[in-house]
Order: sequence, then C-alpha cells, then structure tokens
Amino acid sequence: MNSVYHTELSSHEGTRCQFNGSKADIKSAEGRIRRYVGLGIDVHQDFYVVVMQEGASNPKPPQRFQKTAFVHWAAKLKSRVAEVHAVYEACGFGFSLQRQLTALGIECHVVCPQKLDERNKRVKTDGLDAKALCLRLDRFVQGNSDALALVRVPTEEEEQSRALHRQREQLVKVRKQLEAQGRSLLVNHGLEPVQNWWKPRNFAALALPAWIKELLQNSQPILTALQQKINALTLQLQGAAAPDQPRGLGKMTSVLIDREIGDWRRFNNRRQIASYTGLCPGEYSSGNTRLQSCVTKHGNPRLRAALVELAWRLVRFQPNYKPVLKWKQILQRGALSTGAARKKAIVAVARQLAVDLWRIRTGRLSAQQLGLKLLK
Repeated sequence: MNSVYHTELSSHEGTRCQFNGSKADIKSAEGRIRRYVGLGIDVHQDFYVVVMQEGASNPKPPQRFQKTAFVHWAAKLKSRVAEVHAVYEACGFGFSLQRQLTALGIECHVVCPQKLDERNKRVKTDGLDAKALCLRLDRFVQGNSDALALVRVPTEEEEQSRALHRQREQLVKVRKQLEAQGRSLLVNHGLEPVQNWWKPRNFAALALPAWIKELLQNSQPILTALQQKINALTLQLQGAAAPDQPRGLGKMTSVLIDREIGDWRRFNNRRQIASYTGLCPGEYSSGNTRLQSCVTKHGNPRLRAALVELAWRLVRFQPNYKPVLKWKQILQRGALSTGAARKKAIVAVARQLAVDLWRIRTGRLSAQQLGLKLLK
C-alpha cells in the first residue's frame, strides 16, 4: 500500500492549501492543474488581445491575434490541452466567437461588461482587461461561481427571431426622427407644425413656400417607404402571435415579450424572472440601516419597457387582475396620489405581471386562474 503523503499545493489565489492523499493522488491533481488552460479575451472588431494562464501559474503576457489567426491558434491549443476555458465580455460583436470556440470543444463564457480596474488604478489597456478577465475565470473554474457574471448565450434561432422586431423598432425610431426634423423646419420659420405632414394626402395639402416644400420633399418619400415597411413587419409579427391571448396583451406585445425572453423555462423561480426584468428595487443597507432605492434596471431594457406599457393597458382592460386591484386606489384617474407614487405602483404591477406570464408560459397556472380574461 502506498504511504500517505502530506504536501502543500498552491491554490488559484496564491495562498497555500493542505492536501492529504497518496502519491498517485498528488500526481493526478498536479496533472489536472497542468492540463487546465484559461484564456481571457478582450474583443475588438479586427483583433483580439488574449492572456493565457496555465493551471495555477501566473498569467502570461498578453498576445494580439487577428480574428482568423486566433481561432486557428485556439484549435491547436485545444488539440494539446484536455481542458481549455475562455471568457470575454458581451459587446456589440455578438456571440460568434463563443460559438466558434464552443465548436472547437473550448468552454467559452460570456460575461456582463463591467469595470475591471478593481484596484482603481485608473489605468486601462486591452492587456490589463484581458488579464483581469483571465484571473476571474481562474476563480470561476476553481469553483467560485460568483467570480463571473455570466450572460446567457441565445441560440441562433432565438437571435434571428428577435432581430425582426428589433429592426422594426429601429425603423420606427428613424421615422420619428425624420418626421421631427420636418416639423422643426416648419417651426423654425414661423409656420405651424403639422402632425404626419409626410403622409401623401397631408403633404399635398400643405400651403408652404416652395423652397420649404422642396426641402421636405427630400425626406417625404423616405418616410412613406419606411411606414410601408413598418406596416409589413407589423403584420408579419402579429401573425406569429399565439392564440387565446389575455385581453389587453396585444399580439405585437406578446411576440416581443416572448422573443426577448427566448426560453421561459430557463428561469427556475419567480425571483429570477423578476430580477431579469430589472423592475426590482435597489438596496443599500448597512448595519441597522436599510434603504431601498429606485429599480435596478438590470437586465433586458426592451422587455422592461414592454412590461410597463402592458401594465398600463391591463389597468384598463383587466380591472379585476389581482395586482391591479391591489394598486387601484393609486392608479385610478383622479386619485390624490402623486405621479411618483403612480410610477412605483405601475412598476409593481409590471413586475408581478412578468412573474404571472412566466407561470402561464411554463404551464404552472392558466390565465383564468390568475384572474386574466381571454379575448372572445
């Protein structure tokens, strides 16, 4: 029988930890440390800055790769090392890098953007950011699940489905900007602004100086074409809505909420879905003092806006809905409550509404059981 050895191994934070076991166990543990490689990646449009850490050793100096060269290098690294982990911050470049590395067998994590200068040195470089990510990745791999604020990576199908209503949202925003520019031109020259001035019938009836109408003519066809495309996208999205919706929910809102959530079953309890909406109050407590502040606005801003808008509609179309009844005295018209109080109340309704929609979509409860009337 092997004699029992007592040794010390360096942990991932540089401290010393006790290890009791046989000589074979010690060699096995050391082998696992050597086989593990972590990659902290700072992502840019044309290149990546990468810091590599092997096991419990210190991170190596940063390396700069072109995009295709990095994927090739990562593939060669994975062929030599059994366990490779990588991490980068979520950004405007999407999740293509995560999918490429996952296809190579690398465990790639995407995290929320955050301040990486923990010591507040006021020095920020790509190499320092990649190193900070690499060190946090090491703690995460060693078992500290709080070391990384992970972002759920949607499937390609989920990204494609939500891209449709996001494009419609962008087109609506552009249309409003161009329409506002036209009204601004009229007001700037002492003329009365006309709502929807760009619509063909309204535009033909405008009594304006020729030079102003010529300027408006430059954007009027664009606005007309934008509205036609918005209408087509609206019909397409409404056609994808599920039947038997509660009154006031609306087909467009239903599709938007479902596609922004993606998979309702990824939430295990009501606290998770409420937190994802960002409609929970913030808190700053210490000792005997407990202070709750405004909502955290953590999570999906499109989902949050849709839920608040929907909550106001339910006040009208679902007056017997339990959260609406609870805040009825504050939300009803003519109430003596202030505007701030009404905002707090509608946020509370929206937060509970998100939880109830999760219960409906996952089959825990029906809409009727929650006091919601369906469209007839």
